[in-house]
Amino acid sequence: MTSVRQVQITFDCAEPERVARFWSEVLGYEHRGFACVDPLGAGPRLYFQRVPEGKVVKNRLHLDVRVGTGLVGDERVTALESECARLVALGAVRVRLLRADGVNESCLD
Repeated sequence: MTSVRQVQITFDCAEPERVARFWSEVLGYEHRGFACVDPLGAGPRLYFQRVPEGKVVKNRLHLDVRVGTGLVGDERVTALESECARLVALGAVRVRLLRADGVNESCLD
């Protein structure tokens, strides 16, 4: 039996308040300073900590927003475009991700 009651995922960033506010809106979580908390207590707590150094390498962890799962064709495209518009309105920047060889990724923006 484990004593773990909740998982927290911590991200280093330059503007933790702004990033936490963004992800709280995206996920429907409660915004608590530098943290995002699932109001149902089911998902992990996301915490954004301020670090002085800037990003110098690719993120080793990222959050995927999955809205088109199980949908196909035009229905999937419509759901993805709708969610993308919502996220851009919250401050996200739209980019395209390509994986030509099945391993290495390229962004198109």
